[in-house]
Amino acid sequence: MSKPTIPVCCLPRYITFVLRRIEEKGYDAFLVGGCVRDIIMNRQVNDYDIATSAYPEEVAGLFPKTIPTGARYGTVAVVLPEDTVEVTTFRSDGEYRDGRHPESVKLAVSIVEDLSRRDFTMNALALSVEGEIIDPFGGIHDIKKRTIRCVGTPDVRFNEDALRMLRAYRFSAELGFAIETETSSAIRANAEKAKLISAERVRIELEKTLISKRPQIAGAMINAGLLDKYITARGSGAGYLDRLALLPETPALRWCALCALLMNDGIIASAGRFLFDLRHDSKTVKTCATALSIPAFPNDRAGVKRLLAKHGTTAVRCAAAADDTLHQGASLEKTDEITVSGECFSLSGLAISGRDLVSLGYDAGPSLGETLSKLLDHVIQRPEDNTREKLLAILESD
Repeated sequence: MSKPTIPVCCLPRYITFVLRRIEEKGYDAFLVGGCVRDIIMNRQVNDYDIATSAYPEEVAGLFPKTIPTGARYGTVAVVLPEDTVEVTTFRSDGEYRDGRHPESVKLAVSIVEDLSRRDFTMNALALSVEGEIIDPFGGIHDIKKRTIRCVGTPDVRFNEDALRMLRAYRFSAELGFAIETETSSAIRANAEKAKLISAERVRIELEKTLISKRPQIAGAMINAGLLDKYITARGSGAGYLDRLALLPETPALRWCALCALLMNDGIIASAGRFLFDLRHDSKTVKTCATALSIPAFPNDRAGVKRLLAKHGTTAVRCAAAADDTLHQGASLEKTDEITVSGECFSLSGLAISGRDLVSLGYDAGPSLGETLSKLLDHVIQRPEDNTREKLLAILESD
């Protein structure tokens, strides 16, 4: 029976250069992992990872410039004019004691042993420069069936690295694959181990899920118990996360809308605390907290512009996204139309500035700000009056 192959003419030239350079010196070299999966699925490949039988120091001797980026795990970064490529020696992992990292690593094993330590069958694939696929665990079959299945026993895989449970759901969201029954059951059985994962890693996997085409998979993460460390309860509101797919795939918008749904259902008590605990940056925490502090999103155009004047574009867009998600409205569309309309909704957009007023003899003290605010409130109601002549006329008539 012939081994499966795929055409590799689409590979970047610098990738084939690295593979052939290693092979011509007598070593084995393969593309491995997610890049092989994406090539098979005709998806865009963002990162190419190469595995080889050569030791790190042998790889370093084959190229003019390399950087030892992961000596413990046998990884060398090959620096090329086009890009930097990570090349890792075939390895098998020792015992996992912290639920994330192996205590020891054995280098220069076979390619099949190397693939056997990987998370899911669809990622346990290797591709040679000639296009031959090594698939010892049925990864191609599972890709065709659109199935996420652990390599080996799911309990073992998740005990080794608890992050794999979150990755299963993230891949489901990104690829549209279903998690097969045994793998799904093992996630629920081992969900408590997710509390050992760093908040940063949880946030990264959750964000990738949220900005995918299927953000509702975040609800499955919640229902499986993977976010219990960050939520106060599990609730039915997680079932409404399909509404997030109606929003632009912008992290801030989807995070804010997610928080609105979870708060509405009592799954979290505070958006600020939830985002802070997930180690979001202070700007994102503040923006979402501000957006969700707005009691009711206005229906009128002037009301939206007043919000923009007070809170800024980013916070108001987040508030609009949350409002749309809760009430299935069109607040974000309205807000975006206003922001690109050219209508004034901030002091910087007024046709006359504080410096202009001072040059005309107005006092530079606190009253100047009050005067500008009155003008802004006027043009928010009457955008056609935002000209220097009309604004000066308004001041003269007061």
